[in-house]
Amino acid sequence: MQKTERQFFAPGRVNLIGDHTDYNGGLVFPAALNMGTYLTVSPSEDDCYHFSSKNDPAAFTLRKEELTQRHHSWVDYPLGVLKEFTDRGLSVPYCRFHYRGDLPIGAALSSSASIEVVTVVALNALCGEPFTMLELVQMAQHAENDFVGMNCGIMDQFASGFGKKDCAIALDCNTLEYEHVPLEMQGLKFIIANTNKKRGLVDSAYNQRRSECQQALELIRAHRPVDCLCQLTMDLFNTVAPYLAGNVLKRARHAVRENENVREAVTALKAGDMVRFGQLMSASHATLRDDYEVTCPELDFLAERAQHFPGVLGSRMTGAGFGGCTVTLIAENQVNAFVETLGKAYEERFGLRADFYVAEIGAGADSVSLLSKLVRKSATQ
Repeated sequence: MQKTERQFFAPGRVNLIGDHTDYNGGLVFPAALNMGTYLTVSPSEDDCYHFSSKNDPAAFTLRKEELTQRHHSWVDYPLGVLKEFTDRGLSVPYCRFHYRGDLPIGAALSSSASIEVVTVVALNALCGEPFTMLELVQMAQHAENDFVGMNCGIMDQFASGFGKKDCAIALDCNTLEYEHVPLEMQGLKFIIANTNKKRGLVDSAYNQRRSECQQALELIRAHRPVDCLCQLTMDLFNTVAPYLAGNVLKRARHAVRENENVREAVTALKAGDMVRFGQLMSASHATLRDDYEVTCPELDFLAERAQHFPGVLGSRMTGAGFGGCTVTLIAENQVNAFVETLGKAYEERFGLRADFYVAEIGAGADSVSLLSKLVRKSATQ
């Protein structure tokens, strides 16, 4: 290892449409943000690994035999990634890992995936780059599933690793085939609104939703051979729906309908039909609210108020839900009025202050020079 520090960056993401389809083998349409996690790696002066963060006071100094212990803290994300390397027989040199981020934590913009991906890219560089980016994002996802205990799909890590400036990613989570689709905004902007409602996904109903989808898939397989829910069209789903009931029916119906929403939305965006794209965003929020039941009063308030605001083409929750953010497609000349009006109404209704961000679409994870790091940082301020 070189005796100088190295800098790495991995972005968060905003999912424009297609939530809770990734682990059901469906389509998603995320875009990397120019906000994310920055990692400085430098040699350790002792036989320990040191983890610190500008955003969290908890710091950790760990010997090699202590790396498999969970701490139920932010450090579990890099530790899970480090375990992926050691499990493959790679020796990671003793280092200091210092993280800082400009993503709001717990806002459904994938701050955890950003930490994992920046770590996996850094460790890959330290070990001589034995893995491809696809292998790295798969390792990052497995770290969150196996070590952290969050049964997420691959979308967040994939978007962080494969992001491209001014493009969204049409990703088939069943085959991992993907396409970068240029975002031709033409006087439009995506606005992210953070509810600032605290949530804890690992301890929330997220894993329950995934379990309900698996139950649905097992029931459907008794009548039709499918590998995942999103292999079904809505027409085919309607033929097997009588074998499902209650929440299991609703969760599966969302997955299939949302997958079709994504497919149509990507087609609309390629055709430059932003009006239709916005309509499908709003339709996506409705099924996430009614069938998947992962919205909350705060998300519903922001999305539904936005849908009726002048210049808005569509609005929806983004991410896993239970709090977090909405994303809204809006005419650029209405952005200031939108932020002022919705911000005031939201605070009056909930006593919380919503934070608003114009979503600038950035590139995927990489090592960065100090100069490019500062350029990235200034773009987020």
